Formats: sequence, structure tokens, C-alpha cells
Amino acid sequence: MSQYDPNIDPNARIERIVVTEPVYTETVVVQRESSTGWWIAGGLAAAVLIAVLWVLSSGGRDDETEVLLAQAQADAAAAQARADQAVVQGQIAGAQQSVDIARMDAARAQAEAARATSQARSDMARAASQPAPVIITVPAAQPAPTSGSAVITSTSPQN
Repeated sequence: MSQYDPNIDPNARIERIVVTEPVYTETVVVQRESSTGWWIAGGLAAAVLIAVLWVLSSGGRDDETEVLLAQAQADAAAAQARADQAVVQGQIAGAQQSVDIARMDAARAQAEAARATSQARSDMARAASQPAPVIITVPAAQPAPTSGSAVITSTSPQN
């Protein structure tokens, strides 16, 4: 085997392709290590620690806040009691009004009953003072006796 292709013309011009690869360069900079970042982180940690200790130590000793909170709760309870009392007073007034209406209805019913009783008594007195009516009864007429049996024809009236 050869590395030449027999189908290629030997007089043909051969082109050469040159591939150049990019050159990469690295620059290494060596710096001395600094401890400034560690000092800043340590300062922040100390500040946070002091803040946490201050919050924990002063959390239970704020009596003024507790007094104000208790006073606000007492005011809220008093306002609720006043509102409840107003509701109860309204219910009592409504019940009293219902009782008054029921009393008026009962008085009206008693007056109507007394009027009906008086009317009945006057009707009875009027009926007692008039003479008793006379009722005359007349016996009904007897139907005429029929002789023989009844004959029904198609021209006789149908009742």
C-alpha cells in the first residue's frame, strides 16, 4: 500500500493547509496573605454576640412594657364589658317592650270579652222579654193513590 492516490493528477498543484493553534499564556501573581478579612469577621461576630447577650439579659426586666401591656389589656376588658352591658340593656329594653305589648293585648282581650259578655246578656234579656213565637205546623198532603202498575213509555216524561 502506498500513501499516494493513483486517481490524482501528478501535475496538479498541491495546496498546503497550515493550522496554527492559539497560544495561551498564564500569569501567576503571588501576593502576600492578608488577615484583614479575618479581623472584620471576628469584629462582626463579637458585635452579634454582645447584641444577643444584651437582648437576653434585658428581655425579662422591662417592667414598664409589661405594665403598659397589662393596662391595655385591662382597658380592652373594660371596653368589652361596657359593650356587653349595652347589649344586655338593649335586650332588657326589648323584653320590657314585649311585656308592655303583651299587657296591652291582654287588656284589649279582656275588654272584648266583657263587651261580648254584656252583649250576650242583653240578647238574653231581650229574648226573655219577648213572647215566645207560635209555630203552626200543617201536615203534608197525601199523594193520590195510584191504581195499577206504572207504565213507562218512551214518550212519558222522565224525572
